This record gives sequence, structure tokens and C-alpha cells, in this order.
Amino acid sequence: MWIRERMLFICISLIIVTLLLAGCLKGEQTKENEEDPSNNQIEENEDWESLNDEVDNDEQEKHSGTVEREIYLIDANGFVVSQTFQLPVPESKEVATQVLEYLVKDGPITEILPNGFRAVLPEDTEVLSVNLQEDGTIIIDFSNEFANYQSEDERKILEAITFTVTQFDSIDQVHLRMEGKELTEMPVNGTPIEGGYSREKGINVTQSDTIDFLASDAVTMYYPTENDSERYYVPITQYIRFDEESMFRQIIEALMIGPGYDTNVMHVFHEDIILVEEPELQDGVLELVFNDMILKDTEQNIVSDEIMETLTRTLTEEKTVEAIRVKVENSDVILNEAGEQYSEPVTKEYFTSKDHM
Repeated sequence: MWIRERMLFICISLIIVTLLLAGCLKGEQTKENEEDPSNNQIEENEDWESLNDEVDNDEQEKHSGTVEREIYLIDANGFVVSQTFQLPVPESKEVATQVLEYLVKDGPITEILPNGFRAVLPEDTEVLSVNLQEDGTIIIDFSNEFANYQSEDERKILEAITFTVTQFDSIDQVHLRMEGKELTEMPVNGTPIEGGYSREKGINVTQSDTIDFLASDAVTMYYPTENDSERYYVPITQYIRFDEESMFRQIIEALMIGPGYDTNVMHVFHEDIILVEEPELQDGVLELVFNDMILKDTEQNIVSDEIMETLTRTLTEEKTVEAIRVKVENSDVILNEAGEQYSEPVTKEYFTSKDHM
């Protein structure tokens, strides 16, 4: 009897020890997986769910097999500008990878590249991995070919990458790697990028010796230009000083002055146009009241499409502004060039919609 009880005790002890060892091994494997960065690549990254939601909510994608994307290219004047393309619907976790591949010279962009535009990334550059973090940071690992660019294109490459991937609401900041090695500066001209790169750095930044950058704020403004009779809008970041209370007025006044006459963009504002009231922001809608010099046709109260789109694109860059409402003193209504009334606040999407055309 005693022997039987002892054997039972030994068996139970062996079972307990086996279970404890299995738990320890499982814990070690979990720890190794957490520490191994290869386990955090795009296939394992749960933070892509928010980016995937943006794709899943696109009705156009569900029905046509394509999806509308903005790809930032370099135009004939050397500006980094957005062009909109219908791209094939990607796999759920290849959304960011896809738009980056369309930045590569002689890549998939070649067949649809507009005249006068060129891709920004060197030929044969590969996107080795893309990793999205919880805080909105995207880590992009390029192949060594990424370094094969001209020094004068360095800032343009940074801007094109950043503005292309941050079109997705889930992405705020870009970190770059090359063959797995983190880049603290760009490989050719040494532009510092430690800590990441974001839209706050600007795009097509205008330089001036008279600007105090520390005491000024970067504001991205949009100006129309043409290529082969096709009109598009160039984003240009200017540094201006403004008080918070009159911020919108000062942005508009700087916009009407323009970035200078040597930038190959159109100047659409008449010199006698003035704001007659302080701009007022309420529930995301910015109301602007101008004198009648803003009218292209004073008899029919028509405001040029270029002025409306320039104002809308520029002012909705501010996070607090979702739309604008333009009014003209002593006028009850204003019309677009097609004779349609601006009865609702105008968003940026208004100018890409065919409903008003």
C-alpha cells in the first residue's frame, strides 16, 4: 500500500514539473517573438486595421476594382505636385506599399505618367517592408537603389514620399530605412531626418533671406498652373508671421500676394480684392466676406473657379477648417462659372466631384 501511494506521488510530481517547464518555454518563445523585429513586419502588424478600414469604406473600390489615390510627382517646373490616379485594388495589407511603388521611375507609374511629369524614386528601388506603428508612424525600408538620386532631388523625394503616404488618415509621420538600417539623414545630400519626417516640414518651400523661420509658421498654399492645357494645383509652403486671433486673415492676405512671380504659378487675385470682415470659424466652416472685386462677372455675381479652388484648398489645409463659405458684400448669392449657386459651404471634394461640372 505504501509503495503504491509513493508511486502515485511520483507520477503527480512528474506531471506538475512537465507543465511548469512547458509554461516557461512558452513564455520564452513569446518574449523572443516580441523582441524579434522580423515578427513586426507588415504581415503581423495589427495597426494596419485602421488603414484597411479606409480602403474598405471606399465604395468606388468595391464596385469597379480600382481605387482613387494621390501620387506626388515632379512637374516640368520642378514642383512636387499631386496627381490623382485610379489604381488597382491592392491586397488589404499592401495599401501603402502600392502607392510607394508608383513613385519609382520606370515602375508601374510609367504607363499612366502624365506628360511633363516624372517619378521621384530612383529606378529599381524596391520597397522591402512597410511597418505602421500605433502612433501613426510608418517605417519604410527601401533597397540600396534608393540612394541613386541627384542631390537636388533629395528634398523633393522626402516631400513626395511623405505627402503620398500621409494621404491616409492613419499615417502622420515617416521614418526611413535602407536595407534594414535606420536613416538619420538622407544618403546623398545629408538632409537630417532623425526623428521622422511629416507634412509639417512643408512642400515646395519658398526660401527668403528676410524670413525669421523661428518666429514664423509654415503654411501650405495652393496655386493653379497649367501643363499641356491641363490645370492642376501646386502646393507651396510659405513662412509667415501671424497672430492667432487674425490667423485666417493673414493667411488669405499672403495667399493673395502670392509666392512671387518667378515660381511659374498663376496669380488669380486682383490687387483690389479685400476682406471686408474678419473671417469667422464656426463648426468647421470658415466664412469669408470680400468686396465685389472678387467677382469675375459683377452683373451675374460669378466668382472664378480658380479663386474658389485656391481659397478652398489652402484654407482646408488647416485642421480646424472643413469647408469655406464665401460671401460678397451687398450680394445675396454668388455663382460658379457654370452659373450654379454656391448654396452650401465648399469643401475640397467639391472640385473633384463631377456633380457640379
